[in-house]
Parts: sequence; structure tokens; C-alpha cells
Amino acid sequence: MPNPNNIRLTAASLYFLPVETRVPLKFGTETLTSVTCARVRVTVTNAQGHTAEGWGETPLSVQWVWPSDLAYTERHDVLQRFCVQLARTWAAFDIEGHPIEIGHAFQKEVLPRLLSDVNVGRGTADSMPWLAALVCCSAFDIALHDAYGQLHRQPTYATYRPPFMNYDLSRYLEPARDAMVSFVGRYPQDFLVSPRPDSLPAWHLVGGLDPLSPDDLTGQEPDDGYPVLLSDWIARDGLKCLKIKLRGTDAAWDYTRLVRVGGIAISGEVDWLTTDFNCTVTDPAYVNAILDRLLVEHPRIYGMILYVEQPFPYDLEHNRIDVHCVSARKPLFMDESAHDWELVRLGRALGWTGVALKTCKTQTGALLSLCWAKAHGMTLMVQDLTNPMLAQIPHVLLAAYAGTIMGVETNAMQFYPDASLPEEAVHPGLYRRRNGQISLASLRDPGFGYRLSETTRQLPPPVV
Repeated sequence: MPNPNNIRLTAASLYFLPVETRVPLKFGTETLTSVTCARVRVTVTNAQGHTAEGWGETPLSVQWVWPSDLAYTERHDVLQRFCVQLARTWAAFDIEGHPIEIGHAFQKEVLPRLLSDVNVGRGTADSMPWLAALVCCSAFDIALHDAYGQLHRQPTYATYRPPFMNYDLSRYLEPARDAMVSFVGRYPQDFLVSPRPDSLPAWHLVGGLDPLSPDDLTGQEPDDGYPVLLSDWIARDGLKCLKIKLRGTDAAWDYTRLVRVGGIAISGEVDWLTTDFNCTVTDPAYVNAILDRLLVEHPRIYGMILYVEQPFPYDLEHNRIDVHCVSARKPLFMDESAHDWELVRLGRALGWTGVALKTCKTQTGALLSLCWAKAHGMTLMVQDLTNPMLAQIPHVLLAAYAGTIMGVETNAMQFYPDASLPEEAVHPGLYRRRNGQISLASLRDPGFGYRLSETTRQLPPPVV
């Protein structure tokens, strides 16, 4: 007999919301100065004819999802067209079930075909990557999970168990051969933190272009009431955790940057640092040399580094670099490489010890990766895609329920704080860091708890 809790998606609408940064954000070899957020509304129904709407949103961060020599505008246009195609395809995807079941089926059966259609006639080096496809798809998948919670008048995270789910995790996941792990009879709820914390330590992003001292100022900085220098951010927000963007191609610059930021962190009584090389390193010796020198010359700064994030190329299957020598020094977290649990499994075999989850790779995929990683003793983090507006809410909820190594990265308030003012009026603790923390206390409603009826944001006309 069919599960009466099953849903079917019946409609999807798509909106594009442009956002400008107040200061530039450097991603690897490129710099972000604006972003388009894809906001999605879906309608679902159950066998009894009851309906509900759900919402999802993600920034289409072109430089992060699609590093390429192609012009930014060309890549941006392809992503937007792909979102339009996804809206039409999702609306016609006639499968009933739980959101994890539906989302998993879409990613396995439909998304690869849509991506291959986009890439017809393009050179392999210029093809739209799978990561970009996942990010475009994520807004629809997130909206589906929200709609399911709305329909059942439950917080979405309360539905990752029986009687809501039709199948246990063994339908989706396979354990590593060297692990005494079974997913039979286990559900996502078994791997989630309960009760969920109402506050989380917040990580601040130190971008590669961010000024660290008055000597770094060019006179072009914004005069908008928000901090510019790192020390002012630390003082205003009570920051205790800093994520440092590095180049990965200039060891002298990277080392100097670490020492400079570390010194400011110590002066500001910051507790933790992490390093992000953004996939630009090709030899583990590069990272090891920086860490080893830091240990000898600045042991306190070395001790403050909680983990190292994704130094190596994110196409893990074509860049099978053994990284055990790096993870022997510091916990080593997959980020761009962790598209799904199968790549997490490969990363574990190569020596990676942690996984940085992102809702922008779909809520479904993030949950399955979370469960696989936790079952195999890997540590978790939840990293930001500079999520403003609605995108911030599923992002921080994932961190709260995941049980991360330390809080959550959240940096939209650095790069476009005014973009989220309508949402901040409803959820003041989510869009401003206080005493080094963000507050999730306002998130108690069904679904993801957006409370859209209280938000004054005016949306543009839908493109689909």
C-alpha cells in the first residue's frame, strides 16, 4: 500500500534576483563582484489532494562552480538557461515519494541527461561542470524538502525518518569495503544532532583581496557603515573563527598571508583559523612546506589551524592524489570534490579525513554525504557559498543538525549585508553575527521555517 505521506511535485516557478557585492571576493584565479540568486517555488500534492508550496534559493556563483577561461557573461547565461530548463523538467517529473527519494532519482536519472544536452557542441575543457549543474538543481531540491515539511506541518528535519520515508539509507548508500558499517535499518535522523542547537559559532571569511591593515587601503573601499579592516570585523562581531583564502600558486604570498592574519587573530583573541586554497594546489608538498614552516616559526598560529580545506583539484576522479601526508599534519576537508557520497568514499581512500557540506549541492545530496561520512568516522563542516536571503536558512540548519567540527561559515553579511534586510527583519540572529555566534532561535516553523508571510521582499516576475 502506498505511503500516505508521499508527495508529487506539480509546478515550479523560477525567479532571478541580482545582488552586487560591497567589496570584491576572490575565488581562486577569479574575482566575484556580483551574483544572481536563483529562487524557486514548487507546489506539491499528496494522494488526498492536499497541496503545499515550498521555496529554495541558491547563488549561481559562476566563478566557484565553473572555473574557466570562458567569459563570465557566457558562463552566467548558460547557468540561467539551465535553471529555466530545470524548472520545466522538475514540473514534469512525475514521481511520488519522500523528497530524498524524488531528489535522488532526479539527480541520477534526469540531471546527467540535461547536462549532456547543454554540453553538445562544446569542447570538453569548456563544458559546464557537474558542480554547476548541482548548484542550479539545488534550489529546486531545497524547495521540494521545504514543501514536504509545509504539507505535513513539520520542520523538514523531523521528516528524515519513518513513517515519512519509504526506504532506509541502504537504498542510497554503500559502505566502504574496509569498514564495518551497515545502512540497513538506518535513516538520516540517526546521524543528526538532537536537539538542534539554537546558536552556532560563525566563521568569517578573509578574502584574498581583503585589507588587513591601513597600509592595504586603496581609498576605493566602501563608506557604508560596515567594517573594512579585519580587526574592525573581529571587534564588531566578536569573531572567534577566521577562514583564510590563499592562492595555492604562490607559497611566499600564502605563508606571509597566514602569518599576518594569524597575528591579527591573536591580537583580537580569535580562537581558530582554517586555510582554503580553492583547488589550486597540485602537489601535497606545497601545503606540507607551509604547515611545517609555520609549526617551527609560528607554533601558536599553527596550533590555531583547525583544519585545511580543499587544496587540490576538485575533479577527484581525474586527480587521484594521495593526501595522507597532509592529513597527518592537520584534518583535511573535501569541499568542491565532495559532490556526493561516492566521491566522499573515494576521498577517504586517498587520505581526506573530513567533508565540508554545502546545501548548494542539493539538500538531498548533502544529507546522504553527511550520513556516509559520519558512519565512516569522518568529521564534518558546513561551508558557505556567500548565501544571502533565503539561501542562508537551509545552510545554517544543515550545520546545526550535522554536528560540525566548529559552527558554520557565514559571510554574506560581509559581502552584501543589505541584500538580506527583509529576511533579517524576521530572523535578526541569522544575518548579523554577535559574540562570534549566529542565532537560529527564530527557526521553529514547518519546512525550513522561512516565515515568508512576514517578509516584505518584493519579487520580480518569474522567468518560468
